[in-house]
Order: sequence, then structure tokens, then C-alpha cells
Amino acid sequence: MPPTSSQNTDASALVALHNISKAYPGVLANDAVNLVLEAGSIHALLGENGAGKSTLVKILYGLLAPDTGTIHWQGQQVSITEPNVARQLGIAMVFQHFSLFDSLNVLENIALGMGVKADDTLARRIVEVSERYGLPLDPQRSVYTLSVGARQRIEIVRCLLQDPKLLIMDEPTSVLTPQEVGDLFETLNVLAEDGMAILYISHKLEEIRTLCSAATILRGGRVVAAADPRQESVASLAALMMGDELPPSSMRKPHKGTARVFEVAELNVLAPDANTVGLRDINLHVSAGEILGIAGVAGNGQDELLQALAGERISDEAVHIKLDGRPLGKLDAGARRRRGLCCVPEERLGHAAVPSLSLTENVFLTGHHRRDLRTFGLISYGRSKRFAQDVIDQFNVQCQGPEALASSLSGGNLQKFIVGREIMQAPRVLVISQPTWGVDAGAAAAIHKAIVELAAQGSAVLLISQDLDELMQATDRIGALCAGRLSDFYLTRDVTVQQVGLLMGGEALAGAHDGVVA
Repeated sequence: MPPTSSQNTDASALVALHNISKAYPGVLANDAVNLVLEAGSIHALLGENGAGKSTLVKILYGLLAPDTGTIHWQGQQVSITEPNVARQLGIAMVFQHFSLFDSLNVLENIALGMGVKADDTLARRIVEVSERYGLPLDPQRSVYTLSVGARQRIEIVRCLLQDPKLLIMDEPTSVLTPQEVGDLFETLNVLAEDGMAILYISHKLEEIRTLCSAATILRGGRVVAAADPRQESVASLAALMMGDELPPSSMRKPHKGTARVFEVAELNVLAPDANTVGLRDINLHVSAGEILGIAGVAGNGQDELLQALAGERISDEAVHIKLDGRPLGKLDAGARRRRGLCCVPEERLGHAAVPSLSLTENVFLTGHHRRDLRTFGLISYGRSKRFAQDVIDQFNVQCQGPEALASSLSGGNLQKFIVGREIMQAPRVLVISQPTWGVDAGAAAAIHKAIVELAAQGSAVLLISQDLDELMQATDRIGALCAGRLSDFYLTRDVTVQQVGLLMGGEALAGAHDGVVA
């Protein structure tokens, strides 16, 4: 693909993005973003969920077209209209979710991805490249017999066979064992030494410090900082991701409630495999009418904590989790709901709602534990439909009515429906994770209003979020998860975003007593 212009810019750079902007309805995903990548560098792209990272790399790889801005490749302006154009230039991408066929072998998968014949010549090239870069592969091995790490090697080798100059990696270690992570880092360092540029996206900040020599940080679709991760701490990188500006302090009046509704004491949960985080010595309590916030960079145990509290992972000892003074630890998720514990998980489709079911059917899945949605033990479709319509009406869910499939709703409307479904069950305690991730400002405001009103009615709310603005404005007390450990909690109005950043990095705050920073 010939460049569209011979204009020179950033002549020493491999690729330079200038003023890239991309808008969706209600959301400015990228706002005049500039990014320069040098040959032979491993460059991190950091940001919270919704910061604009995925949109930017999809533009660079030709999956999306920018609304405005230019891309310069080796000093010349180019138009990357589709992935095939990106590959011709020398850009390759390893996606977080692999695109492999289990029933085919390594050779067949690579040939299919490259659009070439699965012959002996390709098999020899696979062996040659895989051995050169420490990515051992047997071309004849069936994919279904391979570990996750070996499957990722297939994706990387498939990219390397195209002789790329830039390799984009999206959350490459999210499903790897520590040994596989070490092997991957060795390979990436060899590739960089050979002159390849690597754009590395990850939420794991310690990995970024170990691997990357430069970082660009996005927040709200804009570049907010640049740094050398080797000169930063995990806490300082987290603070850069949140931005330097101070979010408004909590607008809530000082909480005066003393009755503890929900308590967790010395909760320990072992990680079932190398891809999850164990929980260690988790202690927290939430009073009636209180909103307790938990911050943290993704992957530090937020999902595991919600699963343990919701009853998706059962604790061996009932004393660890109590609601109104009574133990919950040995109860399953349904029994906990009947006692008054409702949950909103981070993943909307597949966890909080079933995509292929209607809103009426989805409302029954959790609502029947606390609402009268059955007749003589059988599902009452009429009652479920009325409950779904009540949620739609009260939370202004834009949809085609209770019969609409969950998958047909926009992200913001589905989130309003899920939050409304749980709140309208009048829970004693609501555990809610990432309540406004990826939704527009209007939906976020509606969800925040509903959470605050629920607390005002005397419910206890545990709010888990990566959005520091959200936590600083909506909570009474705040703490942070880091590597499966929960910090102390502090009055939100008495801490700064920089101090929360320290908590997210696993550090304690100096001069703290009784939940207040002196």
C-alpha cells in the first residue's frame, strides 16, 4: 500500500500518530491523541477501562477509521483503511482473545490466518522462527492439546512470519502462568533488540516497570502523561493513570450510621490457578446507609472479592462473612440473596445477564429470590414481565419492552436495567462492581443517583470501581485492593487522589488513625 503523501514528520520514528480523534454517540473515545513509537522500543499504553486504548490501537491496525488526525509511517503519511493495509506496512497485532481453531493443528491455524498453503515450506519456516525467538512450536501438534501459553506462541509466530516492524500486544499476560510470562518477556526483549517496536497494553503495572522503556498514559480519551516506567513505582504509575487533577471531594454528608449491616473478617481465598488472584486477610464492614468504596487497578482481586462475597466461591468458614450479625460463608448465592445480599458483577453480558434471554427472563434469574415471581413453585411469566416493565420505567431503560433480548440493548441501557433489577429487590447490602464502566454521562448519572438513594433508604453499599472520580464523589469511606490485599479504609473527604494512588500501590498512609488521615 503506497503512502498517501510524501510528507515527512518525526523522521526518526517508526510510527507517529497526530491528533487522532474518534467519537461514538455520547462518547469521545480518542481526543486529539498523539503517540510516537521508536524502532527497537517496548512502549506501554496505559489507562483505566474506557480510557481509549482499544480504540487507538484499532485505528492503528485498520479496524477503525479516525474521525480526524493523521498517521505517519517511517516519516510518510499513510491511510490505514483495513488490517490488510496495516500488515502490508509491517504492523502486526496479537489480540487478548485468541482466534484459533482447536480441531486444527498449529500449521493449519497459521496457514489459515496468513491465507497461504499449509505445506512443508511453511512448516519449516514455523520451526525456524519459533526456535530463533524462543517460542517452541510443533507444526503438527493439535491446538486442543496445547496450554494457553503455547496457544499465544502460535499467535505471535503467525505475526512474526509476516516480518513486522511493529507488534501490538493487548493484555498478553492476562491468562499466562508466571513461567510463561517470563518466557514471553525474554522473547519480546529479543525482538526489540532486533529492531522491532512493540506497543504493549496491560493493566499489570509491575510488568510494565519490568519490561517497558516508555509509557503513554490515556485518561478520558486524552494523553495525560508520558513516563519512563523504569523510573516510576507502581503507585506513581497508578497516579499517572488517574491524572494529576484532583477529583471533587465526596459530596455526601458525613455518615453517622453505627449499625454494621455487612462484615467480613480475616477472609482468605486461595487462587484456584495461576491466572487468578488469591485474597488474603480481607477485613471490612459497611453500616446501614453507608457507601464504602474499594479502588484498585484491574487484576488485583476485584473479581475474586465479588465472587467470594456473592457466594460464587464458597468460603470454608462461615464466620468470615456476616449479614446483620448472621454468618453467610456457607450459603450459596441464592441463599445469600434471600437473606438480602444482592450483587452487580462487572461483566454485563454473560455474568449479570444472559444475552440470548429476554429482559423478562433475565429479571427472573435473580429476582425470584426476593420478589414474588413464582406461582405454586413455577415461574410466573406475568409477574416477571411486570417486574421487568417496572425496572424499565423507573430506570428509563431505552428498549423494545420486556420481550427485548438483553443483547439488543446498548451498554448503558443494559447496565441501567441490571442495576435497577438489583436495587428494586430492596437489598440489605448491595455489592456493585464497575457500575458505570463504558456508559455515557447520562446513564452514569442515573446509576449514581440510584445508588445514593438506595443508601439513603438504609441499605449498605459496597462500591468496587477503577474510576477514582466515581469513588471520590460517591463514597463515605475508601480503601484499595493491591495483589489480593485490602488496605485500611479512610474517610473519603479526608484523602486525596494521590493518597488513594499510594493505597492502590500497596502502601500505607502515614499519620492515619481511626480511619482518618491526620
